[in-house]
This record gives sequence, C-alpha cells and structure tokens, in this order.
Amino acid sequence: MLFVLGIQAQNVAREAFEEDIHRSANNYYAYPDKNLPALTPAPEGYEPFFINHYGRHGSRWLIAPTDYTYPVEQLTKGERNGKLTKRGKEVLDVCLMMLDASDGRLGELSDIGAEQHQGIAKRMYENFPQVWVGDAKVDAKSTVVIRCILSMLNEVETLKSMNPSLRFTTDASEHDMYYMNYRDTVAIAAQKAARPATDELKAKIFTPKKLEKMTSRLFNDKQFVRDSIDSFKFEYILFDLVSNMQSHHAFDGIDLYTGVFTVDDATDFWTYNNARWYIYSGNTSLNSHTGARAHRHLLRNFVEEADKAILSGTNSATLRFGHESVVLPLVCLMGLNGMDYDTSDLTTLADHWRSYEVFPMAANLQMIFYRKPGSDDILVKILLNEHEATLPIATDCAPYYHWLDVRQHFLTRAVEN
Repeated sequence: MLFVLGIQAQNVAREAFEEDIHRSANNYYAYPDKNLPALTPAPEGYEPFFINHYGRHGSRWLIAPTDYTYPVEQLTKGERNGKLTKRGKEVLDVCLMMLDASDGRLGELSDIGAEQHQGIAKRMYENFPQVWVGDAKVDAKSTVVIRCILSMLNEVETLKSMNPSLRFTTDASEHDMYYMNYRDTVAIAAQKAARPATDELKAKIFTPKKLEKMTSRLFNDKQFVRDSIDSFKFEYILFDLVSNMQSHHAFDGIDLYTGVFTVDDATDFWTYNNARWYIYSGNTSLNSHTGARAHRHLLRNFVEEADKAILSGTNSATLRFGHESVVLPLVCLMGLNGMDYDTSDLTTLADHWRSYEVFPMAANLQMIFYRKPGSDDILVKILLNEHEATLPIATDCAPYYHWLDVRQHFLTRAVEN
C-alpha cells in the first residue's frame, strides 16, 4: 500500500505531463525555450565579465540500431499474422518511416538540435552583452562525439555572427575527457550494484495486467502477445521512439501518443526512467554516493577556469559541450535546486527529484560572473536551462552568490576521497 501511495503522490510530474506529455520523454525532451523568465538585474554597479558553461548536445537521432528496428520487427510480426489493430497498423507505418529516415544517422545531431544551440547562443549574447565586447576570448571545448562537436560549432558560429571580433579557440580531444566526460570505474560498479532497486520498481509498476492493457491497443490477440512479444521491452523501446519524434521537424504534426500511450503510461515510464537516472547520477546511498561525485574533476575545472578569468581582468567565456550523463550528476554535485537530494526510497523519489527538469536536449549550465569597479567581491549567478538556480549556501543577494562562498562549496564537494 505504501508503494501505491508513493506512485500516486507524484502529482507534480503527472500534472506536468498532462500539460505537455512531451516532458515525459525525460532526456529526449526537446529544449523548452518558450516563455523563458526575465532575469533578475545585478546589484548596483556590478556587470558580467565571464561565463563558465557546460551544455548538452541538442536534439538527436536515437543511438542504437534496435531503437528503430525492434518496434518495426515486433509490429511486422503481428501484421504477418493478422494480429494488429487499426492503430497498430498506423503505428507500424510511422515506425517504418522513422526507420528509413534514421538510416546512416544514428546518434547524430538533428535539425532541431542545431536550432536549439543557435537560440541558446543568441540569448546568451543578448542577456550578457558585456561579456562579448571587443575581442573577448572564447574557449570552446567539446567531447569527441560528433553531435557535441556540431552543437559547439552552432553556438560558436552564432556568437561569431553577432561579434566577428571575438577570438575563438575550439577543440575536441581525448586529452580533456578526464573532466569533460569522465568514466569513474568506482561509480560504474556502484551503479551496477544498485540495479536490483530499479528492477524491483519496474516489477511493481509494470504488472502483467498493465502491460496487457498497453499492448491491446496495437495487437488484437492477447494470447499471440503472450506467446510472441516481450511486452515490456516492446513498449519501453516504442515509448523512447515516440518520445524522440519531437527531435525532428520531419515528424511535426505526427501524434503517436494518442491511442498508444496515456498520461498514466507516460508517468509510469518516466517514473522508472527517473529512478534509473537517480541511480546513475544522484547523491544516494543506493550508489554509495558515487553518482554525482564521478564528475568532481569537471567541478574543479569550473573553479580553475573561474580563477583564471578573475585574475586576467579581461572579459571571456569558457564553453563546454557534452552529454546529459554529465549535466545531471554535475547539477547534483553542485546541489543546484535541491538536486543533491538523498533517499533510498525510489517509490517517493519523484516527489523530490525530477530529472526532466534538468537535462532536456541542449540542457545547459551557465555560471555568470560579475564584478564592480573598486571591489574585490565577485558575484556569481547560475542559470540552469536559462532559469535562475539556487545553491545550498547562504547569500544576502539571491539569486546572486559571493564567489568565494561558492568556490569553497564547490571545492569541498569536489575533493578526492
């Protein structure tokens, strides 16, 4: 009974999905760049001079070949045996179209993904024009993955078009992967050890009765499904496929949620995925508190780059482009917006920790540094997806923080074991 209450209590997430079911796509959610909030003016006399940034690549094609082939194979099996409903046949037609369109493009940046980064760069320039004056230096780095490199280039080219005098350096090298996309073997082992917790959650959510109800919308023979279809695997992969349609203009106007997945279904898939990402990224005893700390090298790099920018006395920006698997644990390590929440109860996790709020496609973290003539007190404001974020430290000028306080907080959290 406690489990049922926990799942039903996820009102914030479910209401968000009722408003826009695309949010349930979680890390496939297209960057929400409409109706962004106005930013709080800086304290009197302070002007921005440095931006410290990490951004996820934009919307992309799915990565594994089976993400496209598996739904087609299962639906085709049903079609050959006369076991598809009318809606099942419609879904098969769309899945075939998506499979054909994905040929040779697995994991690549999509058209919408490029547009997302162009928009983010334009707004970053317009929100903080003082950073980009004259021949300010912009150091841009990407992981070695092509979708991240292209995301970087879309932002760099946009900034360059707005001020051709900017001095850019761009790079994508294994040399920097120890902080840009670090693979912590201790964290990986702890995450694997925690998988039984998410397996237990999956079994509680996706009961045979619930899966049968979902598959009956596409297949007209329950016994055929029992004998021939792995219901959870099919529905799970299909949900990802449907979720990622929002990454492409080519699929605008095609609705595969209606008659396939209800808001309750979407909430269930998201709840399970949210827990899996918590095991991977969160500050929890389930992963021995290793998920967030795996990216301590990146947090220290943020501090090092800030120190250099402050000492230089000139305006500049450090831009980094990578993955959601870095953005989310980094946010947890920083403690932004309470994302360092610690629990071992996955049934109530969504009441307190919601990953879709952190890492949509093109998710980005912007730390804006401010200075005032005649003062050594550097202020910093953090934007998460262009929304002002909070840190678990005291400040007398929220949403701005004193850099020395933030610096100490970051170094404490980034310390080696």
